[in-house]
Amino acid sequence: MTEPEFDLPPKASPEVVAERETLADEVCRELARTGLPVHRGDLDDSAEKRPGARVHVAPFVDGGVCVNWTTDAELRDTALDLFARGIDYADPPPVLRHYNNVLQRMRAALSEILASAGFEVAEPDRHGHGSMIQVTGFRP
Repeated sequence: MTEPEFDLPPKASPEVVAERETLADEVCRELARTGLPVHRGDLDDSAEKRPGARVHVAPFVDGGVCVNWTTDAELRDTALDLFARGIDYADPPPVLRHYNNVLQRMRAALSEILASAGFEVAEPDRHGHGSMIQVTGFRP
């Protein structure tokens, strides 16, 4: 039996990853200055479950600095449990609608806050990155 092969994208150079690390730190600093809770998801395994902005560096050539919003576990788990059980997509339960609205509005707010601070912000492919935004640079 052969081992499955995963065709991972090529990794970025150490210099590019270092630039992204610096950018991620600046994103965290700016979001913290606004009063938002922020965590480095790539440096802290517990950050994935903590509410607030989660910033991480994607190490691949096509990667970058990504920012995602995480709700409190009570809302997140309730919504995701309903989703896992199956829903009517034409008329989702109110808590699932609310959860989705929160993620959409927080993504928009994070994008606007970072753009206002001088960061170049793009929305990545929604099929590959869910509710994340991508920070591609900084304009001082």
